[in-house]
Amino acid sequence: MPECPTFLKLPARATKPRSRGITHVLDGGLTPDEVRALLRQCAHLVDIVKVGWGIGYIDPALGTKVSLCAEQGTPVCLGGTLLEVAAMQDRVAELRDWALRAGLTHVEVSDGLRALSASRKQALIRELAADFVVLAETGAKEGNYPPTPAEWGEEMARDLDAGASWLIAEGRESGTVGLYRADQGIREDLVEAIVAWVPQDKVIFEAPRKSQQVWFVRQFGADVNLGNVPPSAVLSLETLRLGLRADTVSVGALT
Repeated sequence: MPECPTFLKLPARATKPRSRGITHVLDGGLTPDEVRALLRQCAHLVDIVKVGWGIGYIDPALGTKVSLCAEQGTPVCLGGTLLEVAAMQDRVAELRDWALRAGLTHVEVSDGLRALSASRKQALIRELAADFVVLAETGAKEGNYPPTPAEWGEEMARDLDAGASWLIAEGRESGTVGLYRADQGIREDLVEAIVAWVPQDKVIFEAPRKSQQVWFVRQFGADVNLGNVPPSAVLSLETLRLGLRADTVSVGALT
């Protein structure tokens, strides 16, 4: 593949494996050919691929996709809902063994269904951190939970102490819950509370919508960690990070 030009002055971006400026991509049912195409064009920009919901459990191509991503240094993560279902059925050990056989290196621990106690969630983080990189998500699938911004921050701090490597702030693929209001607007008080409680570089803010990505890049710069990014938006997000779109030129492209 031809190299991209380098004559513009743009914000510096670390190369993979990155510890900040993470682009966490949502796989909502990609085929192996679609994964190949994504990685052929954007592997250098994709840091984590999350197989959403319980798709990994029913997708016979999961192993193929995990192998394709591994070849490009891109880990694959199971969605948190699958783990929640396994925990509700007391099948976490079976899920762990299956995930390891499939070559998965990352798992998400969440309580979006509101079926796990805080102590159970943190116990799962400690248990799974022995075998996986754990991404711990805070927030529920419906409504505003935890109820207050301070409680969001407190839960994230406890998850970090329990052994999570990354903390995910819920936004869903719709961008209408958790971090966001129903109109997709950002709950700025919640974001402020989160970064007051835990290191910003440890947080992956789910931001599926362009307007949300713009807000986070303007607020925290090119190296903000963003999640639930649609595969089709990986390149466009990078142009936002680099100030190559009118929305974020002030981030650094003209300095």
